[in-house]
Amino acid sequence: MNVRLVRRRRSKAAADWPSPWRRASGEMADKENSELERFLREVDEITNLVEEFKSDDPAIREKAFQKADEKLERGSSGADIVEGCKTKLNCTLINPNPSCSGPPQPPNLPGQYRMDSNVMNQDDFLTVLARDAETRGKRRKKNQKLANALKEKGNAAFKKGDYATAVQYYTDGLEKLRDFQVLYTNRAQAYIKLGKYEEAISDCEWALKCNENCIKAYVHMGKANLSLKKYEEAQQCYQKILEIDPNQEKLVKEYMNLLELAQKKEQQEKEVVEEFERGNVNTTTAHEVLKKLSSPNKIPYFYLGGVRFLTELMKEGTEQTLFRTNNGFSIISDNEILRRSLTSSVKEPCEVELCVAVLVLWQAVCHGNEENQRLLITSGTSEQLLDLLSCKESEIYTECITLLSSYLLSEYGKGLLLCNLNLTRLMQILLGFLNCTDTIASTAMGILANLVPENKFKKYCRNDFAVNVLPSFEILLKNLNLVNKQVFPQCISIIGSFATDKAISGQIAGREEYWESCLAAVDEAISSVPETDYRETLYALLGLMVNFSMEQCCTIQAKAPAITERCISLLGSADGGILTRATGLLSHMLPQSAEAVEKALKSEIVKKMLRFIKVGGMTTTRYAVKNLAVCSSHSKHACEEIVKCDKKLSGLRKLLSSDDELVVGNAALCLSHCFEIPGAATSLLKSDIVRVLLKHAGGDAKQNGLQQNAAIALGKLCLAESR
Repeated sequence: MNVRLVRRRRSKAAADWPSPWRRASGEMADKENSELERFLREVDEITNLVEEFKSDDPAIREKAFQKADEKLERGSSGADIVEGCKTKLNCTLINPNPSCSGPPQPPNLPGQYRMDSNVMNQDDFLTVLARDAETRGKRRKKNQKLANALKEKGNAAFKKGDYATAVQYYTDGLEKLRDFQVLYTNRAQAYIKLGKYEEAISDCEWALKCNENCIKAYVHMGKANLSLKKYEEAQQCYQKILEIDPNQEKLVKEYMNLLELAQKKEQQEKEVVEEFERGNVNTTTAHEVLKKLSSPNKIPYFYLGGVRFLTELMKEGTEQTLFRTNNGFSIISDNEILRRSLTSSVKEPCEVELCVAVLVLWQAVCHGNEENQRLLITSGTSEQLLDLLSCKESEIYTECITLLSSYLLSEYGKGLLLCNLNLTRLMQILLGFLNCTDTIASTAMGILANLVPENKFKKYCRNDFAVNVLPSFEILLKNLNLVNKQVFPQCISIIGSFATDKAISGQIAGREEYWESCLAAVDEAISSVPETDYRETLYALLGLMVNFSMEQCCTIQAKAPAITERCISLLGSADGGILTRATGLLSHMLPQSAEAVEKALKSEIVKKMLRFIKVGGMTTTRYAVKNLAVCSSHSKHACEEIVKCDKKLSGLRKLLSSDDELVVGNAALCLSHCFEIPGAATSLLKSDIVRVLLKHAGGDAKQNGLQQNAAIALGKLCLAESR
C-alpha cells in the first residue's frame, strides 16, 4: 500500500468541503495517516524480518533472530493501546502444552491454517513449525550429500589442472548448500590458478562469514592480494593467521618471505627503469648485448664473446634485473646455437666452451636474486641441468654443481630445487661424484646434505628409492677402494638419515644386496693396512647398519649370522667408537637368530660383555647388558659363564641402580636367568638384592618391562633360595 497515494486522494476530496469541516476532516485524515504509517512500518519490519530469516548469510539470520526477540520483549510488557482505536495489540506467547479448557476449535483443512482476530490456533501453528523444521532438515541433509559429491568432483578436476571445471563443480555445490565453507576456499584456490584474484578474495570473504577463524580463507586471500600487488592487505591476512593459531608461525613465515620477495622484485624492476632512463653505462650496455645475442646465424665464437661480456656486467642487482626484464633467459633458450651447446649429448670443443660460459652467466645472473633463480629453474631447464650434471666434461659438471650450490644459500632457493628437480635422479647423479676430487665430491655431498633432511625430499623418493638410488650406493660400498675416503663417511650419514622415514627404511632393510654390500665394505675396511685408512668410513658404516637393523624382516634374520661374525671380529679393536657400534649392532643381531647366538657364545662373548659393563661408557653398557640378556635366555652355558665370571653377580647387581631403565630391565632379566644356576641365589643371601628387586617390581617405572623383569627375577630368586 502506498501511503503517499492515500494522502493525495484524501487531500483532493477534502479541498471541496467547507473550511471548518475541511479542518476537522484534515485533522482526522492526519490522524488516520499517522496510524496507517505506523501500521505499515510494523508490516515492513515484520516483512524484513521474514526475508532475513530466509537469508543464506548466517550473520544476517542471527541478527534477525535478535531483532525478533527484542520485539517480543517490548510487546510482553503489556498492551499497547493505539490512540483512537479500541483494538489492543498483544504479544501472544505460544504455550506448547495449551489448556483444553477453552472452547473447541473446528479443525483446519490440510494446508489451511486459520488465525482469528484475537485467537491463534496454537496446535496448528506448532504443527506447521515442526513440519517446516523436519522438511528443512531433510532438504539440508540431501543438499549436504549432493554438495559433498560435487566437492569431490571439483577436487579431482583441480588435481588434473582443469581449474575451470573445478570452479564449475564448486559453484554447483554452493547452489545446493550456500554455507559450505570448504567450497568457498576450494573455489578461491581454483580462481587463483585461473588468475581471477578478485573472485578469489570474494570467496574467501564468504568463507569467513561461515567461519571467522578459517585459516585457509586467510591463506588464499593473502595469495590473491599478493598477486594483485596489494602487499599491505596480504600482510594483514598472514598476520591474522597467527592471531588465530600461533602454531602456524612456520607457515606464516614462508608466506611473509614470498611477500618480501614480491616487493623486492617490484623495487628492483623500478630501479632498472630509472637507471636506464638516466643512461647508466652498464645498464645500457647490457641491454645492447642482449639485443646482439638475439641475432641469429652468427658463428659460435660471436655468441661466446657476447655471453662472457654480459657475465662481466652482472655485478649488481640492477643488471641482474635488467637481464630478466629484457627476456635474457628466453634469448638464451631461443638461440639455436646456444641451445645446441646446452642440449647436445656429444659436444664439440667450442660447444663445451659456450656451454660453460652460459652456466657461468646463469651463476652471475642468479646469485642472490631469488626471482631470477625462480625463472631459470621453472623455465624448462630443470631436466637440462640434470643432463649437464651427468655429462662427461668436467668443466661443465663443475659449473653445474656450482650453480646448484648457489640455490642453497637461501631457504627460498632450496625450496625451488625441492619443488622443481627430479630428486631421485639428482641423488643418483651426485652419488657418482664420490670418485672425484675432494672439492667436487665435497660440494656434491654438501648439496645432498642440505636437501635430504627435508621431508619433501624423502616423500619424493619413497616410491623408487630402493630401485633408483640404493643400487648406486651399493656400487660404492663394493668398490670402497675407489671412492673418496675423505667424503664417503658423509655420504653414509646422508643415507642413514633415511632411517627416520619408515617406508624407505623398510625398503633398505629388506634389500639383500644392501646387506651384502655393507659386509663387503666392512671386510675391506678390516683388511686395510693401516687400519686408520678406513676408520671414519667403518665407524659411519656401523652406525648405518645399526639404524637399519632395527627393522624386523626376514632378510636381516638371514644375514644375522654373517653380520655377527663381523661384529665379533671388531670387538678386539682398540678404537672405543668402533667397539661401541659393533656391540650395538650385535645387540640387534642376536635376538634375530639362534645361529647368531651360537656363533657369539663360541667366541666367548660373555667375558667380553662383562668387561664392557665394568669399564665401558653408558651406551656401551646398554648394548652389552642386552647381549648378556639375550645369550642367557638362549643358553644355560651362558648363564654358567656369567655366574662364574661375575663374582656374586656384582656387575649385574650394580646395574640395578642405573638411571637407565633399559639397562635395569635387561640386568634384571639376565639375573632371573642366572638364578636358575645352582648356588647363584645362595651367594646373594647377605646382599640387598631382595629389597632392590622389590623396589623395581613395585615402582612407577615408565618401562613396563622393567617391573615385569624385576618381578620375575624376584620370584626365581625366592624359588632358588627360600631363605
